[in-house]
Amino acid sequence: MSDLFPYLRDCMDEVCLIRSLYGNDNKHDNATLGMHTGSFFFSRPSIGSWVSYGLGTVNQNLPSFIALAPRMPYAGTQIFNNDFLPAYHQGVRVVGGQEPIENLGRRSTQKLQELELGLADVLNNQHMKQRAADSNLSARIRNFETAFHMQSAAPDAFAIDQESDETLSTYGIQRGVNEGFGWKCLVAQRLAERGVRFIELVDGSSSHNWDQHGNMAEHAKHTKNIDQPLAGLLKDLKTRGLFDDTLVVWTTEFGRTPGVDGEKGRGHHSACFSSWLAGAGVRGGTVYGTTDELGATVAENGVHVHDFHATILHLLGIDHTKLTYRHAGRDYRLTDVHGRVVEGLLA
Repeated sequence: MSDLFPYLRDCMDEVCLIRSLYGNDNKHDNATLGMHTGSFFFSRPSIGSWVSYGLGTVNQNLPSFIALAPRMPYAGTQIFNNDFLPAYHQGVRVVGGQEPIENLGRRSTQKLQELELGLADVLNNQHMKQRAADSNLSARIRNFETAFHMQSAAPDAFAIDQESDETLSTYGIQRGVNEGFGWKCLVAQRLAERGVRFIELVDGSSSHNWDQHGNMAEHAKHTKNIDQPLAGLLKDLKTRGLFDDTLVVWTTEFGRTPGVDGEKGRGHHSACFSSWLAGAGVRGGTVYGTTDELGATVAENGVHVHDFHATILHLLGIDHTKLTYRHAGRDYRLTDVHGRVVEGLLA
């Protein structure tokens, strides 16, 4: 493990490092779309939406899929979009700050809101009787019901000031701060603890960009931003007894070329790159796959993005070949007609 990750390096006994991941495209938008949806060129449901659809919800007061994304990454909202799956499975975007979820607070008195919702419920039920087969309508109604319950449940989930100084320090967070990668990691732990099925943390923006065509040395400031929070998340999950039931996935859309791009930079490289898994069902303290001596191609045990998805679903208790949804005359799935479970990653 590189010296750029001094905190995460101490957690590698819990991590399975994949060095032979590969995809189908070298463009940011396409590769990001592929990593999230299994489709590199067409809009499809995101993996979070598939997991929500496959596993359902645990906590009726919170969404089953939340994306902690203060800024839009490549591929935009498609990374947490439900596409043709019922609308309830779309990810709820959280931006952080003093109001992590916009318009969450009640805009009227509780009594008035209850009267408004009671009237809406009557009208919705009348509308549904005439459109019983409209899954989008039923999902939309369910979304409004979840939003109502979130008014009380979400503020508590995002109230990290409830945590001890020791916990905040584990994530590298200063008390009173409600943004940054450490905040995302701690909020992710609190959401998982409350039964949210799928939580995505997005790092990167126009002012914080890992795309180092110009100078690879700039990675140092980015790794410093995520190193302690990631290690803190793994340690905190273990402390709270959540590690064995929570799958942590760290990935990107592609790697960097072994040859220089410009004077000190590197180009886009989807032929081989590294990602890691930790937690539920993962064989920790192992390395899977190798590249050639230059890091240009996979030498053995290649893991395609479809295989990566199939393995993630397997670790969540889902057979990727059976998680399907009929749309436009055929059955779709996250892995399309591809994918295999990589047994070497499993404990």
